[in-house]
Amino acid sequence: MSERTLKASEPFVRTVKRVERSKSGIFKLRILALVLALVAGGLFLMFIGFNPIKLYSTIISGAFRSEMAIQATIKIMIPLLMASLGVTLAFKMRFWNVGAEGQIIMGAIFSSYFALFHNDWPHLLLLAVMFLAGFLGGGLWGLIPAFFKAKFNTNETLFTLMLNYIALHTISFLRDGPWKDPESSGFPKIARFVSNAQLNKVFGVQIGWIIGLILVVIVLIYLKYTKQGYEISVVGESHATAKYAGMNVQRIILRTMLLSGGIAGITGMVQSSGSDMTLAASVAGGVGFTAIIIAWLADLNPVSILVISFLFSVLEKGSSVMQSTYGLSAYSADVLQGIILFFVLGCEFFIRYKFIFRGKGGGR
Repeated sequence: MSERTLKASEPFVRTVKRVERSKSGIFKLRILALVLALVAGGLFLMFIGFNPIKLYSTIISGAFRSEMAIQATIKIMIPLLMASLGVTLAFKMRFWNVGAEGQIIMGAIFSSYFALFHNDWPHLLLLAVMFLAGFLGGGLWGLIPAFFKAKFNTNETLFTLMLNYIALHTISFLRDGPWKDPESSGFPKIARFVSNAQLNKVFGVQIGWIIGLILVVIVLIYLKYTKQGYEISVVGESHATAKYAGMNVQRIILRTMLLSGGIAGITGMVQSSGSDMTLAASVAGGVGFTAIIIAWLADLNPVSILVISFLFSVLEKGSSVMQSTYGLSAYSADVLQGIILFFVLGCEFFIRYKFIFRGKGGGR
């Protein structure tokens, strides 16, 4: 095959992994992405007839304008933080767990059983059992794809994704069948948890925020300073290297997914008993998918996850205030959030990769 034919067969554009950028270069790129996001979002707001400066200021002030607003912002952050920590463990191992939604739901289901049918137990004992049940529910749901991945090398992305829908329909089955509230009128629902099965509040917010902070410390120590965390990193880099070093790759996969799903399950317990006060189909509410974005933006760093989860909650709470203050439609608010995320995520892409175009003299 001639050199000209080889050059012509090359794609016009391809992506190539960059040599590691300097910290100053990464910082400048992220600032540029933020500026471009604000400009593009401002153009969108101007196009639909609003003053972008006023709306942006409303987003910031809306998340902190009162004690109640701050509490609502923290409440939004809790599941984002915890679910992001959960998927981080799996992603560190290069196990693409997109099933946090299902794991959150199963954690909520397992813990809700005790909230509904054993709510006469002592308060602290009941919450402790619900906490363990939530971890177990999410962990077992995470173990299913882990087992098939370790044993048969199945595609974990599709497997975990499909399990989300099974978990969601399990709630529907329970709501319409064995766990249906006999006192519900109209649409079927599951009974509200009694106060004994609800999480306590600290500074006006359910204690899930304390659990989240504790998990940040635990996951950080686990990944950076333990043998198991080191094994996760090695398996993520190369299964062959891990096996050569004498590591049991199958056991590491199973153990890590038990923890990953378990943390997501705790998220479900916290949401159902701390925020919803019942088991609802919306208990996950897309948090599992948003957690994937947060984990990657944070470069799988637990401390960075804490910061980015907070920023996401500010954006979400502020957008809802902006929506109600200016009569902006929910779709327009979602589009604005999408524009901002598009530029931020695009920035992360260009930090890691670059485009190579086929030149007249051949690809370079």
